[in-house]
Amino acid sequence: MSSIFLRNRGATILKNCLPHRFSVCRKPDSATQIRCLHLTPCMEKILSFKLSDIGEGIREVTVKEWFVKVGDTVEQFDDLCEVQSDKASVTITSRYDGKIAKIHHPVDDIALVGKPLLDFDVEEDDADNSDSESDSDSKTESNSSPQLNNAKVASDQDVARNITLATPAVRRLAMENKVDLSKVPATGKLGRVLKGDVLEYLGQVPAGTNIPHPTIATKSELSSALKETPKSAPAAADCIEPLKGVRKAMMKSMSESLKIPHFAYSDEIDMTKLIDFRDQLKTVANERGIPKLTFMPFCIKAASIALNKYPILNSSLDIEKETVIYKAAHNISVAIDTPQGLVVPNIKNCEAKNILDIAKDLNELIEKGRKGALTPRDFADGTFSLSNIGVVGGTYTHPCIMAPQVAIGAMGRTKAVPRFNENDEIVKAHIMNVSWCADHRLIDGVTMAQFSNVWKQYLENPALFLLN
Repeated sequence: MSSIFLRNRGATILKNCLPHRFSVCRKPDSATQIRCLHLTPCMEKILSFKLSDIGEGIREVTVKEWFVKVGDTVEQFDDLCEVQSDKASVTITSRYDGKIAKIHHPVDDIALVGKPLLDFDVEEDDADNSDSESDSDSKTESNSSPQLNNAKVASDQDVARNITLATPAVRRLAMENKVDLSKVPATGKLGRVLKGDVLEYLGQVPAGTNIPHPTIATKSELSSALKETPKSAPAAADCIEPLKGVRKAMMKSMSESLKIPHFAYSDEIDMTKLIDFRDQLKTVANERGIPKLTFMPFCIKAASIALNKYPILNSSLDIEKETVIYKAAHNISVAIDTPQGLVVPNIKNCEAKNILDIAKDLNELIEKGRKGALTPRDFADGTFSLSNIGVVGGTYTHPCIMAPQVAIGAMGRTKAVPRFNENDEIVKAHIMNVSWCADHRLIDGVTMAQFSNVWKQYLENPALFLLN
């Protein structure tokens, strides 16, 4: 609060009064009449931007990358950061127009849904009309406030660390050794921190010697250099790593899964005719933009046809109400091996798609999984699951049901084995094993076997697909 006294008609106006709101009061005096001009600075408002619910019961995410830093001015719908949930990556956008005042989480930190992600410095009028998601107890401070200045300095230090260029492998190495990447001298292009920089910072690579940089040296150069400077191998130590990402999601989902009373049913499928049938469709599939046609689309479509006859397997169980919810759509989940781990997105509405449509959707999911670009929608509303362990190996297995689904199937490796034909002659046959697991609270063994027989019939006689 500032005051300027005006005596008589003479007045002195400060130059910095223009951006302030002011009021005039009169104070009587025995000699002269004094006018008091009160100046109040325009208030700035700090709003906390909270991480909203991104669906699928997700309560925490890992911050992968920041697109902004403290002091940046952003507008509504500008990208702020990218976060990684248990299985999917999500880009968070801004709800406000304003300046970034503080970033609460560095890269690789865990952010909780409903908690502040960053703070915005917005105009008071905009803050009053902003979304109710903002923090109700946001504080109003002037630019001269030492607390705000201290917060901004701390935030600048955090962001300086956040935007350090480094690959995920280097960040993991730094995290395991509790190294602040912003303090590591970078030798890579554009200031990128390399693995060798971290090792040198840790003292595992002697500085100032003739040892070539580990990230650019050839094996022969590195081995010869290490011979010149022998070093005793460090003693082995236990490593403690927190669960996160896919492993953390697997812990939660499997804990729920094992509350379900499972029972298993297995059978053999003769894939000989299907192999020939698929080979005939490869050319057509390639012309329609499907360069790789596997057996999986046929298995998915056969499962969808069998679900039409046994809809109880495409349902979920409401224990509290003791009711069964029959799902209209056949959203069949498929296990996909990705660099992040095993994920299980689903192909929507398989009952309304043909084999080539399913193959195209499956290839898109696989490609997105390899790039880490799967979204929460790709995992939502699955009704039935299939897994192909035969890609890795093995025959029979005991797959775990993904709650709230009630059944899952796993196909083993297809092998060429001798079999008797209808004339009791030994012939070469391509046999695949399948293992089903179902929720015994809702499904009985006969229903599971009947479903499997329909599924098997279509795979052993692929011409039947023409009827659907």
